[in-house]
Amino acid sequence: MRQSLVIRLVLLLVCLVAAVIYLAPSFVPGLWFLPENGIRLGLDLQGGSHLVLEVEVGKAVENRMRRVRSALRDELRERDIAFKGLDISDTGDLVVAASTENMERVRDLLSTEFPQLEVSGSRTGAGGAELRAVFAPRELDNIRNFAVDQTLETIRNRIDQFGVTEPTIQRQGQRDILVQLPGIQDPERAKALIGKTALLEFKLVDERGDVEQAVRSGPPPGREVLYGYEGTASGGVRREKVPYLLEARTLMTGDAIADANVRRGDQLEGLYVELALNSVGSTAFDRLTAENVGRLLAIVLDGRVYSAPQIRERISGGVASITGNFDFQEARDLAIVLRAGALPAPVTILEERTVGPSLGRDSVQKGIFSFIFGSVLVLVFMVAYYRGAGLLADVALVLNIFFMMAVLAGFEAVLTLPGIAGIILTMGMAVDANVLINERIREEVRNGKSPRTAVDTGYERAIPAILDSNLTTFLAGVILFQFGTGPVRGFAVTLCVGILTTVVSAVYGTRIYYDYRLARRNLARLSV
Repeated sequence: MRQSLVIRLVLLLVCLVAAVIYLAPSFVPGLWFLPENGIRLGLDLQGGSHLVLEVEVGKAVENRMRRVRSALRDELRERDIAFKGLDISDTGDLVVAASTENMERVRDLLSTEFPQLEVSGSRTGAGGAELRAVFAPRELDNIRNFAVDQTLETIRNRIDQFGVTEPTIQRQGQRDILVQLPGIQDPERAKALIGKTALLEFKLVDERGDVEQAVRSGPPPGREVLYGYEGTASGGVRREKVPYLLEARTLMTGDAIADANVRRGDQLEGLYVELALNSVGSTAFDRLTAENVGRLLAIVLDGRVYSAPQIRERISGGVASITGNFDFQEARDLAIVLRAGALPAPVTILEERTVGPSLGRDSVQKGIFSFIFGSVLVLVFMVAYYRGAGLLADVALVLNIFFMMAVLAGFEAVLTLPGIAGIILTMGMAVDANVLINERIREEVRNGKSPRTAVDTGYERAIPAILDSNLTTFLAGVILFQFGTGPVRGFAVTLCVGILTTVVSAVYGTRIYYDYRLARRNLARLSV
């Protein structure tokens, strides 16, 4: 008995020391021997940014139609079906022009290889036939829903790498996305990071063409004019835009990127973003550089030329780089959006609100007041009703809260007002466990049992009920965390953690005390 008691007491002390280590940074930050982060506050407690974004699903439909047009062009050429034109109209229809004889073959190809399209109209004239195709209604809904879902996941990936703990990112309505960023001190940077489409393209520079003429009169067919920056002048001020005359054909896109990281070059090169290409991208980049040695390759992100280095030799290692006289923040943000992937469609900020620190302080004060008031009420009731056993239950309750906060700090969870509500609810459940134990012990004492027998029987009969009630509540908390969002998840986290610590403090901790008193034979009478 004594050896078992010593082992349990040592384990409890180890848990106490670990709790102190993880909880101390929340009160004494900056000590080298403590973890870096303590308990963090949510948006409702410390303020932050609240954004509502609208996904431009029409652009996603347009992009998908362009890919379908490219695939249809390849199929027509592969099957040797001559066509006179293949364009997208202003209304988004796919328009195919061909001779009357070939139009039936085009129809057959659309019905077999492109079932997502349906013919919306056709006409036949002296010059041949023309056919218009649009996405089927079900396919159109799928494209729109996928665009919103993919945008949500991409934004979540970007924010996770941005370093925001416990952000709220959820779909709102048909095409809107709600984003809440607790503690963000630079909302403009966050908006730029979230809203960047991150469409990366590799295009060749037309060095023979006249850039100035293209700027004045428009680029020739098959060419386009895009702008970049020459560099950074003294004082960090950007120089004037520099026009580039590029071939309109995209040789490679950001789909080929497997990873992106910030690297530091020599003093002249400075910071740059290194791209690791996947197997498909590595092969494509190898072929691209082998066929265009000596030419300038423009790296274009969202219509802006970041750099246009010369291809000096064939590059077969699957690694490319983007230079552009970046500072560290620019390079890091660029790496984040490339690593997280491109948005399938642009987003527009519909609503922007900033929760100020004054509101956060007011919420914290009210939350702390409710926590203290509820705690004092419970502690006084337990002592008044159960006397010595009630005082022991109060000590267990304090340990429970202490362990709970330490676990939250250890996992770097975020404390919100619903989380405080979860802590208060956990206090009630922890007291309920001690109430069951005390009532069982009191019943055994009334039946004339000795203190040791009363304690053993009381715990033995109370524990099944305690485990059943806490297990069902824990499962409910898991479901809330899995399917809930924002404040609901904060409540679920504190509830689940509190149930686990309740079992340790209310059952394990109090039993150690009783066993210790009984082992020393100092417990001749139970105060319960």
